[in-house]
Amino acid sequence: MALTAAAAVLSIRNASLPDATTLVALEHKCFTADRISLRSFKRFITEKRSDLLLVERDNKILGYFLLIYRRGTSLARLYSLAVDPDYRKQGIAEFFMLEAEKTAASRRCVLLRLEVRYDNTAAIRLYQKLNYQEFAVKHDFYEDHSDAICMQKQIIQFDTESVSRQVPYIAQTTPFTCGPACLLMAFNYFEPGKYDPLSLEIDIWREATTIFMTSGHGGCGPRGLALAAYNRGFDVAIYLNKEGPLFTDTVRSEVKKAILQRVHDSYRQKVEQSAIPIHRSELGISKIKQLLQEGALLLVLISTWQFDKSKAPHWVVVCAVDEHFVYINDPDTEDIPWLSSAERQYIPVEHSVFIKAFSYGKNRLKTAVVIRAGKS
Repeated sequence: MALTAAAAVLSIRNASLPDATTLVALEHKCFTADRISLRSFKRFITEKRSDLLLVERDNKILGYFLLIYRRGTSLARLYSLAVDPDYRKQGIAEFFMLEAEKTAASRRCVLLRLEVRYDNTAAIRLYQKLNYQEFAVKHDFYEDHSDAICMQKQIIQFDTESVSRQVPYIAQTTPFTCGPACLLMAFNYFEPGKYDPLSLEIDIWREATTIFMTSGHGGCGPRGLALAAYNRGFDVAIYLNKEGPLFTDTVRSEVKKAILQRVHDSYRQKVEQSAIPIHRSELGISKIKQLLQEGALLLVLISTWQFDKSKAPHWVVVCAVDEHFVYINDPDTEDIPWLSSAERQYIPVEHSVFIKAFSYGKNRLKTAVVIRAGKS
Protein backbone atom coordinates (compact mmCIF):
# COMPACT_ATOMS: atom_id res chain seq x y z
CA MET A 1 0.00 0.00 0.00
CA ALA A 2 1.64 3.24 -1.13
CA LEU A 3 2.39 5.92 1.44
CA THR A 4 3.50 9.50 0.93
CA ALA A 5 7.20 10.31 0.75
CA ALA A 6 6.91 11.98 4.16
CA ALA A 7 5.59 8.79 5.76
CA ALA A 8 8.22 6.67 4.07
CA VAL A 9 11.04 8.17 6.19
CA LEU A 10 9.37 7.51 9.53
CA SER A 11 10.92 5.33 12.21
CA ILE A 12 9.14 3.44 14.95
CA ARG A 13 10.18 2.33 18.43
CA ASN A 14 8.73 1.23 21.76
CA ALA A 15 8.00 3.99 24.23
CA SER A 16 10.06 4.18 27.41
CA LEU A 17 9.31 5.86 30.72
CA PRO A 18 11.23 9.07 29.85
CA ASP A 19 8.79 9.53 26.90
CA ALA A 20 5.75 9.77 29.17
CA THR A 21 5.93 13.56 29.66
CA THR A 22 6.23 14.16 25.90
CA LEU A 23 3.26 11.87 25.30
CA VAL A 24 1.10 13.82 27.74
CA ALA A 25 1.97 17.06 25.92
CA LEU A 26 1.09 15.42 22.60
CA GLU A 27 -2.17 14.14 24.09
CA HIS A 28 -3.20 17.67 25.06
CA LYS A 29 -2.26 18.94 21.61
CA CYS A 30 -4.37 16.28 19.86
CA PHE A 31 -7.43 15.88 22.08
CA THR A 32 -9.75 18.08 24.09
CA ALA A 33 -11.26 15.20 26.09
CA ASP A 34 -10.74 11.50 26.84
CA ARG A 35 -7.02 12.11 27.35
CA ILE A 36 -4.62 9.53 28.71
CA SER A 37 -2.98 10.69 31.94
CA LEU A 38 0.72 10.64 32.80
CA ARG A 39 0.11 7.84 35.28
CA SER A 40 -1.74 5.78 32.66
CA PHE A 41 0.99 6.31 30.06
CA LYS A 42 3.57 5.02 32.53
CA ARG A 43 1.41 2.00 33.28
CA PHE A 44 0.90 1.19 29.60
CA ILE A 45 4.65 1.51 28.94
CA THR A 46 5.47 -1.09 31.59
CA GLU A 47 2.38 -3.32 31.20
CA LYS A 48 3.11 -6.67 29.52
CA ARG A 49 -0.36 -6.83 27.96
CA SER A 50 0.04 -3.61 25.98
CA ASP A 51 2.30 -2.15 23.28
CA LEU A 52 2.88 1.60 23.15
CA LEU A 53 4.89 2.56 20.08
CA LEU A 54 6.16 5.94 18.98
CA VAL A 55 6.62 7.16 15.43
CA GLU A 56 9.47 9.60 14.84
CA ARG A 57 11.12 11.63 12.14
CA ASP A 58 14.53 13.18 12.79
CA ASN A 59 14.22 12.20 16.47
CA LYS A 60 10.95 14.14 16.84
CA ILE A 61 7.90 12.24 18.09
CA LEU A 62 5.07 12.74 15.60
CA GLY A 63 2.58 10.43 17.26
CA TYR A 64 1.91 7.11 18.90
CA PHE A 65 -0.40 4.14 18.88
CA LEU A 66 -1.40 2.02 21.85
CA LEU A 67 -2.48 -1.61 21.61
CA ILE A 68 -3.86 -3.57 24.53
CA TYR A 69 -4.41 -7.31 24.72
CA ARG A 70 -6.89 -9.45 26.58
CA ARG A 71 -5.49 -12.49 28.30
CA GLY A 72 -6.64 -15.81 26.89
CA THR A 73 -7.92 -14.40 23.59
CA SER A 74 -6.58 -13.72 20.11
CA LEU A 75 -7.91 -10.15 20.15
CA ALA A 76 -5.95 -6.90 20.08
CA ARG A 77 -7.57 -3.53 20.72
CA LEU A 78 -6.32 -0.25 19.32
CA TYR A 79 -6.88 1.76 22.48
CA SER A 80 -5.56 5.08 21.18
CA LEU A 81 -3.85 6.61 18.16
CA ALA A 82 -2.58 10.19 17.90
CA VAL A 83 -0.84 12.17 15.17
CA ASP A 84 0.62 15.61 15.88
CA PRO A 85 -1.76 18.10 14.19
CA ASP A 86 1.22 19.79 12.51
CA TYR A 87 1.98 16.57 10.61
CA ARG A 88 -1.42 15.34 9.54
CA LYS A 89 -2.50 14.57 5.96
CA GLN A 90 0.90 13.05 5.19
CA GLY A 91 -0.08 9.38 5.35
CA ILE A 92 1.20 9.01 8.90
CA ALA A 93 -2.05 7.65 10.35
CA GLU A 94 -2.14 4.96 7.66
CA PHE A 95 1.47 4.10 8.47
CA PHE A 96 0.44 3.82 12.14
CA MET A 97 -2.36 1.41 11.32
CA LEU A 98 -0.18 -0.85 9.20
CA GLU A 99 2.45 -0.94 11.94
CA ALA A 100 -0.23 -1.63 14.55
CA GLU A 101 -1.44 -4.60 12.53
CA LYS A 102 2.11 -5.98 12.26
CA THR A 103 2.63 -5.52 16.00
CA ALA A 104 -0.62 -7.27 16.91
CA ALA A 105 0.07 -10.10 14.45
CA SER A 106 3.50 -10.61 16.04
CA ARG A 107 1.60 -11.41 19.24
CA ARG A 108 -0.45 -13.92 17.24
CA CYS A 109 -3.63 -11.87 17.49
CA VAL A 110 -6.18 -12.77 14.83
CA LEU A 111 -8.42 -9.69 15.12
CA LEU A 112 -7.63 -6.03 15.65
CA ARG A 113 -10.53 -4.02 17.06
CA LEU A 114 -11.01 -0.30 17.64
CA GLU A 115 -13.58 2.35 18.55
CA VAL A 116 -14.02 5.56 16.61
CA ARG A 117 -16.33 8.53 17.19
CA TYR A 118 -19.42 8.30 15.01
CA ASP A 119 -18.66 11.79 13.56
CA ASN A 120 -14.92 11.28 12.90
CA THR A 121 -15.44 10.83 9.18
CA ALA A 122 -11.76 11.10 8.24
CA ALA A 123 -10.78 8.26 10.58
CA ILE A 124 -13.74 6.13 9.50
CA ARG A 125 -12.76 6.57 5.84
CA LEU A 126 -9.20 5.45 6.64
CA TYR A 127 -10.37 2.37 8.51
CA GLN A 128 -12.76 1.46 5.72
CA LYS A 129 -9.94 1.87 3.20
CA LEU A 130 -7.90 -0.60 5.25
CA ASN A 131 -10.82 -3.08 5.25
CA TYR A 132 -12.05 -2.63 8.81
CA GLN A 133 -15.69 -3.59 9.23
CA GLU A 134 -18.27 -2.18 11.63
CA PHE A 135 -19.66 -4.75 14.05
CA ALA A 136 -21.32 -2.76 16.87
CA VAL A 137 -22.08 0.66 18.31
CA LYS A 138 -21.21 1.67 21.88
CA HIS A 139 -23.60 4.34 23.08
CA ASP A 140 -22.48 7.10 25.44
CA PHE A 141 -18.88 5.91 25.07
CA TYR A 142 -16.93 9.16 25.25
CA GLU A 143 -16.76 11.80 27.98
CA ASP A 144 -19.11 14.07 26.01
CA HIS A 145 -21.59 11.14 25.74
CA SER A 146 -20.94 10.62 22.03
CA ASP A 147 -21.35 7.17 20.51
CA ALA A 148 -18.49 5.04 19.24
CA ILE A 149 -18.52 2.83 16.17
CA CYS A 150 -16.75 -0.49 16.81
CA MET A 151 -14.72 -1.83 13.90
CA GLN A 152 -12.48 -4.83 13.41
CA LYS A 153 -10.25 -6.56 10.89
CA GLN A 154 -8.83 -10.05 10.62
CA ILE A 155 -5.09 -9.39 10.47
CA ILE A 156 -3.80 -12.96 10.16
CA GLN A 157 -4.75 -14.83 7.01
CA PHE A 158 -4.01 -18.34 5.83
CA ASP A 159 -1.46 -18.54 3.02
CA THR A 160 -3.81 -19.81 0.32
CA GLU A 161 -0.91 -20.28 -2.12
CA SER A 162 0.30 -23.16 0.07
CA VAL A 163 -2.66 -25.37 -0.91
CA SER A 164 -3.66 -26.56 -4.37
CA ARG A 165 -7.37 -26.17 -3.63
CA GLN A 166 -9.18 -24.50 -0.76
CA VAL A 167 -11.98 -26.14 1.16
CA PRO A 168 -15.12 -24.33 -0.09
CA TYR A 169 -17.24 -22.37 2.36
CA ILE A 170 -20.88 -23.38 2.86
CA ALA A 171 -23.02 -21.68 5.48
CA GLN A 172 -25.62 -23.50 7.52
CA THR A 173 -29.11 -22.17 6.81
CA THR A 174 -30.71 -23.31 10.07
CA PRO A 175 -29.56 -23.21 13.71
CA PHE A 176 -29.27 -27.01 13.81
CA THR A 177 -27.49 -27.98 10.56
CA CYS A 178 -23.86 -27.10 11.29
CA GLY A 179 -22.90 -30.77 10.88
CA PRO A 180 -24.48 -31.20 7.44
CA ALA A 181 -23.02 -27.88 6.25
CA CYS A 182 -19.56 -29.05 7.32
CA LEU A 183 -20.08 -32.39 5.62
CA LEU A 184 -21.08 -30.62 2.41
CA MET A 185 -17.90 -28.53 2.53
CA ALA A 186 -15.88 -31.73 2.70
CA PHE A 187 -17.90 -33.41 -0.06
CA ASN A 188 -17.43 -30.46 -2.41
CA TYR A 189 -13.73 -30.26 -1.60
CA PHE A 190 -13.13 -33.83 -2.74
CA GLU A 191 -15.71 -33.72 -5.56
CA PRO A 192 -16.12 -30.04 -6.51
CA GLY A 193 -19.62 -28.89 -7.37
CA LYS A 194 -21.23 -32.31 -7.12
CA TYR A 195 -23.25 -31.84 -3.93
CA ASP A 196 -25.94 -29.14 -3.86
CA PRO A 197 -26.27 -27.68 -0.34
CA LEU A 198 -29.81 -26.45 -0.92
CA SER A 199 -31.13 -29.90 -1.71
CA LEU A 200 -28.94 -31.96 0.64
CA GLU A 201 -28.53 -29.95 3.86
CA ILE A 202 -31.84 -31.05 5.41
CA ASP A 203 -31.61 -34.56 3.95
CA ILE A 204 -28.25 -35.12 5.64
CA TRP A 205 -29.57 -33.68 8.90
CA ARG A 206 -32.47 -36.15 8.81
CA GLU A 207 -29.97 -38.98 8.29
CA ALA A 208 -27.60 -37.90 11.05
CA THR A 209 -29.65 -36.14 13.75
CA THR A 210 -29.57 -37.29 17.36
CA ILE A 211 -33.27 -36.27 17.65
CA PHE A 212 -32.88 -34.14 20.80
CA MET A 213 -30.41 -31.48 21.87
CA THR A 214 -30.14 -29.10 24.81
CA SER A 215 -33.02 -27.18 23.21
CA GLY A 216 -34.81 -27.08 19.89
CA HIS A 217 -34.17 -29.45 17.02
CA GLY A 218 -31.62 -32.21 17.32
CA GLY A 219 -28.06 -31.80 16.14
CA CYS A 220 -25.89 -34.41 14.48
CA GLY A 221 -23.60 -36.92 16.13
CA PRO A 222 -20.33 -38.33 14.76
CA ARG A 223 -21.78 -41.72 13.81
CA GLY A 224 -24.67 -40.16 11.91
CA LEU A 225 -22.37 -37.83 9.97
CA ALA A 226 -19.90 -40.64 9.29
CA LEU A 227 -22.67 -42.85 7.92
CA ALA A 228 -23.93 -40.02 5.68
CA ALA A 229 -20.43 -39.71 4.21
CA TYR A 230 -19.89 -43.47 3.97
CA ASN A 231 -23.21 -43.95 2.15
CA ARG A 232 -22.02 -41.44 -0.48
CA GLY A 233 -18.81 -43.32 -1.15
CA PHE A 234 -16.32 -41.49 1.04
CA ASP A 235 -13.61 -43.10 3.15
CA VAL A 236 -14.53 -42.33 6.78
CA ALA A 237 -13.17 -42.83 10.28
CA ILE A 238 -14.41 -41.67 13.69
CA TYR A 239 -12.42 -40.45 16.68
CA LEU A 240 -14.46 -40.69 19.87
CA ASN A 241 -13.32 -40.66 23.49
CA LYS A 242 -16.68 -41.55 25.11
CA GLU A 243 -19.20 -44.29 24.58
CA GLY A 244 -22.94 -44.11 25.07
CA PRO A 245 -25.60 -41.63 23.93
CA LEU A 246 -24.29 -38.15 23.22
CA PHE A 247 -25.59 -34.72 24.25
CA THR A 248 -27.50 -36.00 27.30
CA ASP A 249 -26.02 -33.59 29.86
CA THR A 250 -29.04 -31.30 29.95
CA VAL A 251 -31.78 -33.68 28.83
CA ARG A 252 -33.95 -34.18 31.92
CA SER A 253 -36.83 -36.14 30.45
CA GLU A 254 -36.42 -39.87 30.95
CA VAL A 255 -38.54 -40.47 27.86
CA LYS A 256 -36.18 -38.38 25.74
CA LYS A 257 -33.17 -40.10 27.25
CA ALA A 258 -34.65 -43.46 26.32
CA ILE A 259 -35.15 -42.29 22.74
CA LEU A 260 -31.56 -41.00 22.61
CA GLN A 261 -30.40 -44.44 23.72
CA ARG A 262 -32.39 -46.08 20.91
CA VAL A 263 -30.94 -43.65 18.35
CA HIS A 264 -27.44 -44.31 19.67
CA ASP A 265 -27.93 -48.11 19.49
CA SER A 266 -29.19 -47.84 15.91
CA TYR A 267 -26.24 -45.72 14.76
CA ARG A 268 -23.75 -47.96 16.57
CA GLN A 269 -25.13 -51.05 14.85
CA LYS A 270 -25.03 -49.41 11.41
CA VAL A 271 -21.46 -48.20 11.92
CA GLU A 272 -20.38 -51.72 12.95
CA GLN A 273 -22.10 -53.21 9.90
CA SER A 274 -20.35 -50.67 7.65
CA ALA A 275 -16.96 -51.44 9.26
CA ILE A 276 -16.28 -47.73 9.80
CA PRO A 277 -13.26 -47.62 12.12
CA ILE A 278 -13.66 -45.92 15.51
CA HIS A 279 -10.48 -44.74 17.23
CA ARG A 280 -10.62 -44.26 21.00
CA SER A 281 -7.55 -42.03 21.12
CA GLU A 282 -7.87 -38.26 21.50
CA LEU A 283 -6.68 -36.06 18.67
CA GLY A 284 -3.91 -33.58 19.38
CA ILE A 285 -2.49 -30.90 17.11
CA SER A 286 0.28 -33.12 15.75
CA LYS A 287 -2.15 -35.94 14.85
CA ILE A 288 -4.56 -33.49 13.21
CA LYS A 289 -1.69 -32.09 11.17
CA GLN A 290 -0.66 -35.61 10.15
CA LEU A 291 -4.18 -36.50 8.98
CA LEU A 292 -4.40 -33.30 6.94
CA GLN A 293 -1.03 -34.00 5.34
CA GLU A 294 -2.32 -37.45 4.40
CA GLY A 295 -5.14 -35.80 2.45
CA ALA A 296 -8.01 -35.99 4.94
CA LEU A 297 -10.37 -33.30 6.19
CA LEU A 298 -11.72 -33.29 9.74
CA LEU A 299 -15.15 -32.42 11.05
CA VAL A 300 -14.57 -31.54 14.70
CA LEU A 301 -17.13 -31.00 17.45
CA ILE A 302 -16.30 -27.96 19.56
CA SER A 303 -17.89 -26.08 22.41
CA THR A 304 -18.56 -22.47 21.45
CA TRP A 305 -17.76 -21.30 25.00
CA GLN A 306 -14.27 -20.22 23.91
CA PHE A 307 -15.81 -17.96 21.26
CA ASP A 308 -19.22 -16.70 22.41
CA LYS A 309 -19.68 -18.11 25.96
CA SER A 310 -22.79 -20.06 24.91
CA LYS A 311 -21.50 -23.60 25.59
CA ALA A 312 -23.27 -24.92 22.50
CA PRO A 313 -22.00 -28.02 20.65
CA HIS A 314 -20.96 -27.00 17.16
CA TRP A 315 -19.34 -28.70 14.18
CA VAL A 316 -16.54 -27.00 12.20
CA VAL A 317 -14.23 -28.16 9.41
CA VAL A 318 -10.50 -28.24 10.16
CA CYS A 319 -8.81 -27.26 6.91
CA ALA A 320 -5.15 -26.65 7.81
CA VAL A 321 -2.65 -26.36 10.66
CA ASP A 322 0.54 -24.34 10.90
CA GLU A 323 3.02 -23.54 13.67
CA HIS A 324 0.62 -21.33 15.63
CA PHE A 325 -2.93 -21.76 14.28
CA VAL A 326 -5.61 -24.27 13.38
CA TYR A 327 -7.60 -22.97 10.40
CA ILE A 328 -11.31 -23.74 10.35
CA ASN A 329 -14.35 -23.20 8.18
CA ASP A 330 -17.19 -22.29 10.54
CA PRO A 331 -20.64 -22.68 8.93
CA ASP A 332 -22.32 -20.41 11.51
CA THR A 333 -22.72 -16.85 10.19
CA GLU A 334 -24.63 -15.37 13.12
CA ASP A 335 -21.60 -13.92 14.91
CA ILE A 336 -19.96 -12.43 11.81
CA PRO A 337 -22.78 -11.46 9.41
CA TRP A 338 -20.76 -8.69 7.74
CA LEU A 339 -18.05 -11.00 6.37
CA SER A 340 -18.11 -12.47 2.89
CA SER A 341 -17.89 -16.22 2.35
CA ALA A 342 -14.23 -15.86 1.33
CA GLU A 343 -13.45 -14.15 4.65
CA ARG A 344 -15.08 -17.02 6.57
CA GLN A 345 -12.75 -19.56 5.01
CA TYR A 346 -9.71 -20.70 6.96
CA ILE A 347 -10.40 -18.72 10.15
CA PRO A 348 -7.24 -18.91 12.31
CA VAL A 349 -7.66 -20.23 15.85
CA GLU A 350 -4.61 -20.35 18.10
CA HIS A 351 -3.57 -23.86 19.11
CA SER A 352 -4.29 -23.34 22.81
CA VAL A 353 -7.74 -21.88 22.13
CA PHE A 354 -8.61 -24.71 19.74
CA ILE A 355 -7.59 -27.40 22.24
CA LYS A 356 -9.76 -25.79 24.92
CA ALA A 357 -12.70 -25.62 22.49
CA PHE A 358 -12.23 -29.20 21.29
CA SER A 359 -14.47 -30.83 23.88
CA TYR A 360 -18.10 -30.59 24.90
CA GLY A 361 -20.13 -31.04 28.05
CA LYS A 362 -19.41 -32.11 31.61
CA ASN A 363 -17.91 -35.37 30.38
CA ARG A 364 -15.57 -33.52 28.00
CA LEU A 365 -16.71 -35.35 24.90
CA LYS A 366 -14.09 -35.18 22.17
CA THR A 367 -15.02 -36.41 18.73
CA ALA A 368 -14.11 -35.89 15.10
CA VAL A 369 -15.10 -37.39 11.78
CA VAL A 370 -12.17 -37.91 9.38
CA ILE A 371 -13.12 -37.87 5.71
CA ARG A 372 -11.05 -38.87 2.72
CA ALA A 373 -11.84 -39.24 -0.94
CA GLY A 374 -13.54 -42.51 -1.77
CA LYS A 375 -11.62 -45.31 -3.45
CA SER A 376 -12.01 -45.19 -7.21
